[in-house]
Amino acid sequence: MFSQNNCLEPGCLHVSLSTFDEDGTIIESSGYCFNHTKDKEKAKEDIYNYIKNHDKIVGLNAAGLTFENIDLTNKRFYGCNFMNCRFVNLQSTGFRSRMSMFDFAIFADCNLLQSNMQCTSFAGCIFSHSLFTGSDMIQDNFSGIQSYQSSFDDSDLYNSRFVRAKLIDTSFRNCNVKKTEFIHIEQQNVMFKYSNTREAIFDKEGSELFIGELKEPM
Repeated sequence: MFSQNNCLEPGCLHVSLSTFDEDGTIIESSGYCFNHTKDKEKAKEDIYNYIKNHDKIVGLNAAGLTFENIDLTNKRFYGCNFMNCRFVNLQSTGFRSRMSMFDFAIFADCNLLQSNMQCTSFAGCIFSHSLFTGSDMIQDNFSGIQSYQSSFDDSDLYNSRFVRAKLIDTSFRNCNVKKTEFIHIEQQNVMFKYSNTREAIFDKEGSELFIGELKEPM
């Protein structure tokens, strides 16, 4: 997992960004979070270069950064921290994540097709015009997300959670939603066609199964 060193700014409760030695290797040392980093451009450049130069990335803390027009194709992230990040116009395939945190991040105009993200948290994220089509997103946490004009089509969402999610114009067509929780969701124009919704977990107020809008395919 990423380092839990607190930011050196007095009173700040955030963890510090990853720091690197002269060879560009992540080192275990205290530093500052992005908001309190004195040289923000250098901090961003160091992290961008580390991701660019490594396919397997372990324990990186990049909380609060913006990633725009960056290719993450076939990058593998293990135990990384991307909380409160902004991901803009990413066009990538084969993105992989294990036990990483993207809580309260924003994904705008992103295509992360055929991704493989397991035991990863997206709690409180905002997805806008983003596609995760054909992905394996197993045992992930999507609780509290806001999703607008986005797609999880053809994906495996086994045992994931969408508790109190706001889903607007979002598609889950042909998905495996076995044991997936859609509890207390707010929804508008959500599609589950060809998904195994009878094996998902819905509550009475949030489920199309109960209000009669979901029709099983013929």
